[in-house]
Amino acid sequence: MKLPRKHLSVALLSLPVLLSSLSGSYASAATTATPATTVALPAPPSWGYFVDNYKNNVSANNTVNSNPTIGLLSGFNELWTPGATWDTGTKLNSKVLDANIQKVIDIAARRTPSEADAAYYDDRRKQSYSVIDGLGSLTDVYRLNAGATTTINSIPADATTVKYDDAGGPDEYGAGDPTSSLGSIVTLVHTFRNSNASTSSAKKYYKYPRPFRWSSPDIVVPTLKPAINSDPSNDGGFPSGHTNAGYISAIAMAYAIPERYQELLTRASELGHNRIVAGHHSPLDVMGARVMATAVSAAVLSDPINNTIKQAAYDDARSKLLTQTGTAVDRFSDYAKNKKEYTERLTYGFSPIHSTTNPMVVPKGAEVLLETRLPYLDSTQRRWVLATTGLPSGYPVLDDPEGWGRLNLFAAADGYGAFANNVTVTMDSSKGGFHASDRWRNDISGTGKLTKQGTGTLKLQGKNTYSGGTQLNGGTLEGDSETAFGKGDVTNNGGTLTENVSGRLIIGGNYTQAAKGTLELNIGSKNDLLAIKGTVKANGKLRLNFTNKYVPANGVAILTYGKHQGVFSSIETVGLPSKYKVKVIYKSNSIQLKVTK
Repeated sequence: MKLPRKHLSVALLSLPVLLSSLSGSYASAATTATPATTVALPAPPSWGYFVDNYKNNVSANNTVNSNPTIGLLSGFNELWTPGATWDTGTKLNSKVLDANIQKVIDIAARRTPSEADAAYYDDRRKQSYSVIDGLGSLTDVYRLNAGATTTINSIPADATTVKYDDAGGPDEYGAGDPTSSLGSIVTLVHTFRNSNASTSSAKKYYKYPRPFRWSSPDIVVPTLKPAINSDPSNDGGFPSGHTNAGYISAIAMAYAIPERYQELLTRASELGHNRIVAGHHSPLDVMGARVMATAVSAAVLSDPINNTIKQAAYDDARSKLLTQTGTAVDRFSDYAKNKKEYTERLTYGFSPIHSTTNPMVVPKGAEVLLETRLPYLDSTQRRWVLATTGLPSGYPVLDDPEGWGRLNLFAAADGYGAFANNVTVTMDSSKGGFHASDRWRNDISGTGKLTKQGTGTLKLQGKNTYSGGTQLNGGTLEGDSETAFGKGDVTNNGGTLTENVSGRLIIGGNYTQAAKGTLELNIGSKNDLLAIKGTVKANGKLRLNFTNKYVPANGVAILTYGKHQGVFSSIETVGLPSKYKVKVIYKSNSIQLKVTK
């Protein structure tokens, strides 16, 4: 292998521009895998199940079969054969590997000064410290109470010639002080970082050079040139150590503080992206690190020796952190932006190199990653969530045999992607948190049926097409989109079915309500309507919640149907000025309101 020593401008002219913007306007990756038919364990790979063998990630184990980290990432061997030395490897797939470096070159050519600064901070600060701002408004509260500090608070004037290291905090990782009031969370992060989580073995095995060794040091952020290792034989690029540490830290914190699950994941993905912005790593380096960090995190959480540690972190987050009010700026308050960026960074616009239709598989132990985010589901149900929200097969580096590379934890935090079979959700609002209220934002497909029981509130917000029907036995089931309840029948045996859509909510089949059921319609304009395509079989309570000071006109329809049987046994109105009274009028295909003063 001969590494080209081209100047940046030459490199830019010699290779096609594959990205259209710095932020990464990559061809959108499909986010739904071919439906899984089972969540049974895949066959163990030659290095064994990762969660059972993660402690074999030590330097003495330097082969695919002996080291689970090297094995996990062995899809890279389809692209690249390591050489005896750092500069003698062989490209097996030049199209992918050339694109990999070109993406870095393109990003370097377009980065702004503020993006270069962000890359500097994520390079020089400790990674566990960096991801803390995924906590949003509670960032400063956490740092103060955990004792997490940094000495990299600005970029020195001589940073282009002097390398500065972060000497902040009482720990080597930046998460804080284990003896602090939030020490249990700090300890959990430390446990993740200490648990055979190093990328060193994989780096030494793959010997894949850094991007600036393929093109030119000019692609490196100027303030980060002093951080370039002078010894290329001890400076492998695949996988990225910073990214691995960032994801591990973020997942540890997300376990303890699942209320910020997606925001922390997005912060980790940003840190990984900043390694590319810095010019120090390539997209494949970052992707491989995410895969490794995901597996390491699941292994630590699955290890019974850590049960007390993870429970203490979760409990202390509830009692000592979430009870406080922070004032820090929340950079991750935009859900749509978080989702877009996280999803783009899963694949970085690479085209699949193998079949995209292999059914999704779920690794052994992966379900623990959702243990606190979806606490009302059992372990098998969490595996189904992972199975129905994973990436398609075929992407470079991501097709490991257990399925770690195809997991999409951001999507999984939004609940099921499909109901492959019947799903029963039992919530207990007395436990608080997500037990009391949660929302599923994915577009749920499939042929299964959803049954909601217990107490608590589950909100369905996706463009759902599942066809097995919906049954409510207890608690509240809220429809927040036009097709929230899919295409089937809806039966309310004894809870509150809530319509909360600006405009129409459609029930694709029949609606049947028993005497103990309540139908709640939120009505803020004449356009708010529950449209039932089949027959409504009415009983129980109808609650009309008028919002936005809306007073309906006589004859306005609030509910339409093909046919109706029976009537609601009681009508309750909320939010209507006291001088008005409403009466419901049953028509042949609608319920209308009669309004009087």
